[in-house]
This record gives sequence, C-alpha cells and structure tokens, in this order.
Amino acid sequence: MVQVAMSHQSRSASERESAQSSFSDRVAKLLDRIDYRRADRGDPQREAIFRLRYQAYLRDGTITRNSTKMFFDRYDDTDNAYLFGLYVDDELVSSIRIHVATKEHPYFPTLDVLPEYLQSALDAGNIIVDPTRFVADERLSRIHRAVPYATLRLCGMAARYFGADQLLAAVRAEHQAFYRRIFQHRIVCGPRPYPLLARPISLMTIDYPTVAEQVHQRYPFFRSTLFERRMLFERPPARSSHNQPQLQENLATFVECSAARRAG
Repeated sequence: MVQVAMSHQSRSASERESAQSSFSDRVAKLLDRIDYRRADRGDPQREAIFRLRYQAYLRDGTITRNSTKMFFDRYDDTDNAYLFGLYVDDELVSSIRIHVATKEHPYFPTLDVLPEYLQSALDAGNIIVDPTRFVADERLSRIHRAVPYATLRLCGMAARYFGADQLLAAVRAEHQAFYRRIFQHRIVCGPRPYPLLARPISLMTIDYPTVAEQVHQRYPFFRSTLFERRMLFERPPARSSHNQPQLQENLATFVECSAARRAG
C-alpha cells in the first residue's frame, strides 16, 4: 500500500474542521450547565443584573460611579423588552436585554440613536430584534470562555421565535470583527454617541432569515427547539400602564401574529 501524504491545504482544512468541532463541543458542554432566566419587572433578580451591568461598565470605563451601584435605563421597562440573566451552577455569569420591535411596538434604544437607518424598516412592517446591555462577570467569564456564545444564542432564538427580519448589533468598533465572524453582521453606520455610555457605538445588522441556516451549520450550538423558545419568549413581560388591559391585548395579538408568520 502506498501512503499518500496529505497536502498542506487539505491538512489545514482538516485542522480547521477539527478545531471547529472541538470549539462547538465546548460550547455545548457549557450550555448543559447554563440556566436562562428571564427577569420580568418586579423580579428580584433584576437588581443582581443591574449590579452586574454597573460593575462591567465601570470596569470598562463606559460609565462613572453612582451611589446605587446599579445601572439601568427606561428601556428596561418597555413592554417589548426581555431581560435575561445566565446562570452557571446558580451563579450569575452574564446578562443581555432583547427588544423585539414592530411598527406597533417601536420601542427600542437603537432606534433613538439611528432613526434614519431603522424607522423606514419599521414603517415597512419589518420585525427588528435589538440586543443591548450585554455584560458578563469578569471572573466567571474567564473560567467559562464560551459565555459570549451562550449569551448571544438568545438573540438568534428571539429572532427565530418572532420571525424577525433584522437582527441588530449596536457595538463598539473593537467588537465588530466578532459579530462579523460569527453572525455575518455588516456595518450600517460608523461610531456615534450612545445614550448613557461614554464610548461611541456602531450599528451592524443582518437579514436574519438569509443567514440563519449558515450560522447554524457552522455553529450547531445556536440551534434551539420550539419548546425552548416558547419557554423563554411566549409570554411577554407584564408592564405597568394607564391602559393595562389594552396593552396586554396588543401584546397577545403581537405574539399571535408572530406565530402565524412563523407557521407561514
């Protein structure tokens, strides 16, 4: 039998595939230990999330000190906001906030900063998922290197559950390469000031239905079941309002329309 040496190109491709498989396995193992917890208004775990935000932003030089040692804003209480804490072995390791915006529910922070890029999409009937306030515990994220992927997995789940057209990423310049590599995000607008934060933010976006399957094939851990998505997103958080019954009716209609769109 004659042994044929593997070409450098083939060996490199094989090594990349092996590394990718090993990486996906590490993320999958962490997901087995991750507990996604939605923190609705009035939930005591919100304070822990706001403290985690404060520590992360203060460490990063994005905010200044305050007496509460918490960081939150008015968008945490909009009727289309989903605030999550991620726990590993019952320790809060990261958090992210996700807004699901439509023409009827156009409340999300990035719209206020970049209306010229987003308002027309809303007016056209697009569904936009806007993840913001992504923070992680410094110590635990060093131990669990796959935390960013486990956290951002929620964004794809939200986009799929609500039938989103666009999945945004309002990020600093140094984070653009990560989002471009993982989700194929493209830059829409260069850095500009962002409310309450000292550092400028760029807008990136993807057409989610176009790239979703490619992302899932490359990173299988981003896949999710309908049951998992329903557990996380089916019941929008109750919000205080001068017309609460109408608000809840509108939210119920929104969920029904999203479900019909997914089924279609």
